[in-house]
Amino acid sequence: MINVLVVDDSAYMRRLLSDLLESSGQIKVVGVARNGHDAVAKNLRLQPDVVTLDIEMPEMDGLSALTQLMETRPVPVMMLSSYTQAGARETLEALSRGAVDFIGKPDSPAQIQDPQLRQAIIDKVLQAAGVELSKLRSPITTAPRGLRREKRLWTPTAKKDLRVVAIGTSTGGPRALQEVISRLPLDGQTAYLVVQHIPKGFTRTLAERLDSLAALTVQEASVGPIQADHVYIAPGDYHLIVRLINGEPHIHLMQTEAVNGHRPAVDVLFHSLAEIRGLCKVAVILTGMGADGAQGLAALKAAGARTLAEDASTAVIFGMPKAAMMTGAVDRVVPLPEIPEAIVAGLAGRES
Repeated sequence: MINVLVVDDSAYMRRLLSDLLESSGQIKVVGVARNGHDAVAKNLRLQPDVVTLDIEMPEMDGLSALTQLMETRPVPVMMLSSYTQAGARETLEALSRGAVDFIGKPDSPAQIQDPQLRQAIIDKVLQAAGVELSKLRSPITTAPRGLRREKRLWTPTAKKDLRVVAIGTSTGGPRALQEVISRLPLDGQTAYLVVQHIPKGFTRTLAERLDSLAALTVQEASVGPIQADHVYIAPGDYHLIVRLINGEPHIHLMQTEAVNGHRPAVDVLFHSLAEIRGLCKVAVILTGMGADGAQGLAALKAAGARTLAEDASTAVIFGMPKAAMMTGAVDRVVPLPEIPEAIVAGLAGRES
């Protein structure tokens, strides 16, 4: 049994979430807390395996509580986030401070009865219990300010010379993307396409956060031509695919069925790139739960792309990198801090 402490200022939400988690038969809610102060005290006293933590609370909010939890008794924390721009900003800040993942806070009793949502919440909490906290608390390496100031000084290359790097990730991804994208150089030739499993409403805030840290221009993907020195992040609830229009690569967005349980799905992007032989030069699988991206990465390998996977030593969740490795299509397995250098080497046709 996984012991969980549920923290929320709403008595109704505490009961709703407690009942949902205990319905799994694998989780026991050992206590509830109404604010951050209460959460810090009960984390010490009850010794839970996982804490679910609301962000907006009186007396001590979720971000302050998260900091104190990690200082007094580190524990895997699952944030509860509202589907608002402010909620998205605070959630991404929580992930950078060491929270494992987040759950979009249900806004109605009807929503919490959705079987897929209920299972997703249960799975996330169970998965969080097995996370090594050292991987969440290690410092993030980002680019020096001098590199970030170079943004937009390059003139875009002719589209015929464009090359693409494709990146797929899930749980732990926002933190991993911060480390990777902030350290990628401008070169006037390369565009980056990213699928991060994330709900609708969070992608734009993630892009804005990464854009503030990177030399590259980072944005939520929209329909249109692909430009060098840009990072395009698939919007929540939309698959991102690449198609040629008059011989030039363009982004298309689709709301077709979920693939591997996800929309956006990494496999959808990777397979679309594999159909345009020679466009995708490097494909990367970072931390994440499940197997999304494994088959698409194998297709890209067959189409001539260099392929990378994050090493188990740094991946918050090793599921997606492991699934990719099991296809036999991964060229290199490297720790997260070495991924940017490995991408640059792959673009140059080198191993390292």
